[in-house]
Amino acid sequence: MVFRLLLLAVFLPALASAQAGTSGVTVSGVVYDSIARAPLAGASVQLVTEKVTTFIRTADTDSLGRFTLTDVPAGEYKLGFLHPLLDSIGVDAPLREVRIAGQPVRADLAIPAPHRIRTAICGPRPAGDSSSVLVGVVRNAQDRSPAESVSVTGQWLEYSFSATGLARRTPKLVAKTGDNGWFAMCNIPSGGMLGLTASRGADSTDLIEVPLSADGFVRRDLYLGSARSVSVAETTARVGAVGEPRRLIVGDVRLSGVVVAGLGGQPIANALVGIVGGSQTRTNQRGEWTLGDAPAGTRMLEVRAVGYYPERRPVNAVAGAPPVRVALSTLRAMLDTVRIVAARVRGRDIRGFIDRSRSGMGRYITQEDISRRGALVTSDLFRSVAGLQVERTPLGDTQLTMRSNFGDDCVPNFFLDGQHMRNLSADDINGFVDPREIAGIEVYAGTEVPPQFQSGLSGCGSIVIWTK
Repeated sequence: MVFRLLLLAVFLPALASAQAGTSGVTVSGVVYDSIARAPLAGASVQLVTEKVTTFIRTADTDSLGRFTLTDVPAGEYKLGFLHPLLDSIGVDAPLREVRIAGQPVRADLAIPAPHRIRTAICGPRPAGDSSSVLVGVVRNAQDRSPAESVSVTGQWLEYSFSATGLARRTPKLVAKTGDNGWFAMCNIPSGGMLGLTASRGADSTDLIEVPLSADGFVRRDLYLGSARSVSVAETTARVGAVGEPRRLIVGDVRLSGVVVAGLGGQPIANALVGIVGGSQTRTNQRGEWTLGDAPAGTRMLEVRAVGYYPERRPVNAVAGAPPVRVALSTLRAMLDTVRIVAARVRGRDIRGFIDRSRSGMGRYITQEDISRRGALVTSDLFRSVAGLQVERTPLGDTQLTMRSNFGDDCVPNFFLDGQHMRNLSADDINGFVDPREIAGIEVYAGTEVPPQFQSGLSGCGSIVIWTK
């Protein structure tokens, strides 16, 4: 911090007093991002004298993290750099002493390693402690200024064995942002997923899933914004009167992007794109899409296309946001992966299907049930299952929902031969598997789900399909 303040205080006068055309040597190097394990582009590298009054040089790193400072006179200096990432993780880059004596100097710089940052923020870890730290900056979506006094909440799933069996709990941590928008959350798990959201008054982000790193350090910036809920009548006017309209969460931010195939990069036309809980649109023949009423802030974008595996990802809905490019994998590619993984465990888990069907938890559809019902597509098998709804949405696709632990409708987790498949619609399920290929189906409400078929923090249930 001292280095940064001194640079701000002396930059202009020192630069003005630097002797034009001074003959000296070159100082060059690379700035490295130890967190991302990649060169750091756009860093402002600065060289000052010990007294910081007689000389200064500055240069920005290129796309490969390289910098060059020319015409440096002989002497002793301190070398450091500035970058927005340093503000986000809440640390200052270490200074490096450089001595110039007539020969070119190579001096590399780096953001501290993740374990050092964690120690600086949370203190030393006791032996055997594998916990991580999450840091970031919350900004106002309207003008990108730091947002202070924001509550950032992180939660995750934990399982433990007790005298009464396997217990499930959802630990929660809450951190407050400072006046610079920065926050830190210590003692979160290493590995797995963390549900993260930020709120202040009526403004909030969506609940997003953050992958947790095994190296003990995670960074995630957030944008805080407001949204409004439109009436059912207005919803019908926006998306048409097909199906049963629901209230939408909307705003006034414009988001755009393109949807392409993961293999080959061809544009995907007629893909369904929307903010989760908000309005939706379709891609054109070039795979392009635009949402003009996205709610401001960090939101969850959902993309679906017939024959492709759906994608969900966090996006920052702010003015001037860059286009979002989404590459979708085909259902065939995903299904081949599932079959390879499932080949090793199917026999054991089919026996588990029989054992679980005797437990009294959940509902079960056997191969005999499937033959008797004569369903043309897999989603038809769920129409007679209590607690499941198969509905046509306003934009024409078919969605499968159930009631969550929180009392609202949700999309259940879907497992195929024991492999978790995220965010599938009824149309996706129909594309994945034919009823004639199914050996059995397990349907669990949110409070009934066995641990091996639980995922995420939605409180929704799970549907498990076993193929022959």
